[in-house]
Amino acid sequence: MAEPIILSEQVRIPAEALRMKAVRSGGPGGQNVNKVASKIELRVDLALIEGLNEGALLRLKGRVRNQLDAEGLWIVTSSRTRDQAANLEDARAKIQAVVAEALKAPVTRHATRPTRGSQIRRVEAKKVIGQRKQARQRKEWD
Repeated sequence: MAEPIILSEQVRIPAEALRMKAVRSGGPGGQNVNKVASKIELRVDLALIEGLNEGALLRLKGRVRNQLDAEGLWIVTSSRTRDQAANLEDARAKIQAVVAEALKAPVTRHATRPTRGSQIRRVEAKKVIGQRKQARQRKEWD
């Protein structure tokens, strides 16, 4: 069984929420690829993560929605190296990074007024376009 992932004093992913599976890695690599299961598949049960508030859990679910399996478990894979232990650490680091990102609340946007300079530039641009269209019109020559 995998060890728990501790992000902070409050937020941790218990060992019961993690399921590890070693599978054969794809891609080039010669005969070793066909013999050794070095790729790691870590499945995380999002409901068992401890210490996440409602907003952070919703952000996390939205962030990983394309990586969920039929049971609702988050699948994290790593085949970066040819070493199973290194790939396990890489997958755990990926999980830590995404959960830490979900813990940060998004910055709310505060509406501001346009500057005087931007208002003047907008009006001047409109005048230039109007003059260009005026020049395209057919003139009546008597």
